[in-house]
Amino acid sequence: MNLKGQITDDVKTAMKAGDKDRLKVLRLITAALKQVEVDERRELDDGDVLGILTKMVKQRRDSITQYTDGNRKDLADIEAAEIEIIGTYLPEQLSDDELDELVDEAIAATGAEGIRDMGKVMGAIKSKAQGKADMGIVGAKVKARLNA
Repeated sequence: MNLKGQITDDVKTAMKAGDKDRLKVLRLITAALKQVEVDERRELDDGDVLGILTKMVKQRRDSITQYTDGNRKDLADIEAAEIEIIGTYLPEQLSDDELDELVDEAIAATGAEGIRDMGKVMGAIKSKAQGKADMGIVGAKVKARLNA
């Protein structure tokens, strides 16, 4: 079963179980997926769904930072709970060592020699790390390696 189908089934399960918090987040996910399908007039594959979920997690992390800075721990806790639920559909995150190895492989494969080649390296990494790593962190690692 694809990821979108799994999410749809989990919505039904949460409804039957009366799990309102989980159901709310799952409905947010399905709404985001449906929005992209309607806007782009196409069926989403697992890669597209992972991209949307990753974006949702990033938005919530940004919100947590803002809520924490504004002394709104209650709202930050809600966002953290949503991240936890969304995260169940994302693959396991890469460790720092695995990420370093991936960056080294991409630099070698693309023949990158300087910061001008960062786009090529990021393109090579994106398909392998999508949903498994924060691309902002990956970009910082690539930049550091290419500047060294």
